[in-house]
Formats: sequence, structure tokens, C-alpha cells
Amino acid sequence: MTSTDTNHVNHPETVRAFRNVRRLLAAYLGLSVVTLAAIVALADHPSLVNTAVWIRGVAVAASAVITLVLAVRAARGSHGAFRRLRIISTIMLVAIVVIIVLPGTFPLWMKIEQGLCGLALLGVAAVLNGRQLRTLFAAN
Repeated sequence: MTSTDTNHVNHPETVRAFRNVRRLLAAYLGLSVVTLAAIVALADHPSLVNTAVWIRGVAVAASAVITLVLAVRAARGSHGAFRRLRIISTIMLVAIVVIIVLPGTFPLWMKIEQGLCGLALLGVAAVLNGRQLRTLFAAN
């Protein structure tokens, strides 16, 4: 690709798209960190924090870090990072839907938190699957 190509990673629309993705993923990470802090603070309350909450909290925080790193790499033009970012964010979004509808395993506060994470990831998915980025990464 040349720098005059309208789908280049430095094109203003591409830069804006990745800025939005990074902001949404930063919110996802921030919420995940706050959730981990809440899990630690509420650890003595088994009705609020069970093993599933611990596992999910750690997994979400890890996925938030990974997706943010992938977004930075994809914004620099990495096709592999873009592909992995699309896959991981989609899988996490589906997992969130399952957690929200799954009866009994997760407390209400965790389902609400997961819903907020899901909204951020839905925004990420919308931008990643938008015409600008799909066109950019379809070139190779």
C-alpha cells in the first residue's frame, strides 16, 4: 500500500476508527480492573464472589489487556493482530451473552458488569467490522 491509498493505516478515517477501538478497549480494561478490585474486596462474601466470579474476573481482565495490545498492533498495520482482535472480541462478546442469560452461576452485580463490558465490545465489533477497517485489512 502507498501513503496515497485512501485505506492506508495513516488515513484519517482509519486513525479515527482505531482511536475509537482503543478508547472502548481502555474502558473495557478499566472496568475489568475495577471488577477485580471488587472481587478482592468482596472475597469474604460467598454469595457475591464465588469461584466462577474469580475465574471470569481474571479472564476478562486478561482478555482486556490482550485486546488492547492487539488494537495497538493492528493500528500499526498488523493483519494478524487485526484478525486476532476480531476473533477474541467476538468470542468474549458471545461469552458475555451466555453469562448474562445463564441462571444461577454469576451474581447480579457480575452480570451487570458483564453487560457493560459487552456494550464496549459491541462498539469494538461494530468498528472492526465497519467498511473502513474491513477494506484496509482485506487488501492482503
